[in-house]
Amino acid sequence: MSTSIFFEHLVQEDRVHRSIYTDPLIFELEMTHIFGGVWCYLAHESQLPRPDDYLTGKLGLRPIIVVRDSSGKLRALFNRCTHRGARVCRETRGSARTFQCPYHGWTYFNTGKLRGVPWPEGYACDFAEGKYNLAQVPRVESYRGFIFGTLNADAPPLSDYLGAAKRPIDEWLDRNPGSRVVLAEANRLKFKGNWKLAYDNAADGYHVLFSHRSLLETENRHAADPTKGMSFYMGKPDEAPMYVQYFGRGHHFKDKRPNIERRPGALWEIEGAQPGMAAYEKLIRERLGAKALRALDLAASEPVNINIFPNLSILGNHIQVFQPLAVDETESVWYATAIVDESNELEGMADAVNAIRMRTQESFPNFGEVDDAANFEEIQKGLAACEDEWVYMHRGLGIPGRVQRLADGTLKAPATDEVFMREHMKEWQRLMTARPNIQLAR
Repeated sequence: MSTSIFFEHLVQEDRVHRSIYTDPLIFELEMTHIFGGVWCYLAHESQLPRPDDYLTGKLGLRPIIVVRDSSGKLRALFNRCTHRGARVCRETRGSARTFQCPYHGWTYFNTGKLRGVPWPEGYACDFAEGKYNLAQVPRVESYRGFIFGTLNADAPPLSDYLGAAKRPIDEWLDRNPGSRVVLAEANRLKFKGNWKLAYDNAADGYHVLFSHRSLLETENRHAADPTKGMSFYMGKPDEAPMYVQYFGRGHHFKDKRPNIERRPGALWEIEGAQPGMAAYEKLIRERLGAKALRALDLAASEPVNINIFPNLSILGNHIQVFQPLAVDETESVWYATAIVDESNELEGMADAVNAIRMRTQESFPNFGEVDDAANFEEIQKGLAACEDEWVYMHRGLGIPGRVQRLADGTLKAPATDEVFMREHMKEWQRLMTARPNIQLAR
């Protein structure tokens, strides 16, 4: 049976079949059609600042080494010895010009080229043949520090793949000194659920008031007027100026910035209080005076969710990466980000700003993400009811004027609408029925 026929009925206009979250065969196919067929986020350039720097990770389930080789070129090597398949690097990150397999000692340059093998006289082959080099992802590109890779020779250039999503990425970066950030350490958690449950949730404004009630109460615990954090979801969020937008190719965007007044200090005013923040705020105000509000706004969480299919979400001051582990298990990694003030715009207060940015993690992911992970696990458990086949995502569907098609072809709707889910599921279906031109480089 062709994949087109198999997947034809799994995605309907208003719903998707439960099996796309539960079927191990579908998950296995996703590793080729999705995590091999499109541009996937691999790492950030700030994690590889110098030649020979590397970090290990995954492309789908494939173990990889993302490296800036000795000449400075970005590569994504398969972390798999060509000899017998053992991983050649077992560290999380570091700096190395070569990688030696601990099993039999085969050694590779950080370009992937085989350097040598022990006692080569025992072989009749010519080790100069390229087939003995480490396999690697043939296409690795970076957009403003975000490193992506794909195995699909027919995939569009990365810039075209990102499309309209580049605009909010640019805005997210350009608000910072020097228009860049660096990644700091990460919060990591696993949940027993399918990776798409997290991506479905990435622009979901419908769940906030219910799933994150304890976080909303905590953020506003000392506020006479409860306007901290995500309080703009209280009342009638569909009538608020925030919105969700679908960009195409599975990418989408929840923009909560229209809820905030456009003036210095407005973003800081809604930041929930966390332990230790008051002392840094006092220091910044004393040192910077009238300029303090700009610095405090940089410390506050930017109210956006920028979601790049299939595995990257940029939200607040964080970068979240979705890593599938099995059909019913996913790792969610939240990297903090720090500003770099090389021009001294903040007059020595960059460290204080970054300290506050670290404290904002007390809200997300420390409080909020565990709420979401609990939901994902409960969904996965609920989907074991195999006779109840359908998952609905039809909020906003069929209501005249609710979903707008903008001049650039993107779709815009109220923040609680599920149009982004319906659209990225159509893209998922398209990719699962396509035939990616998977290739390796050596």
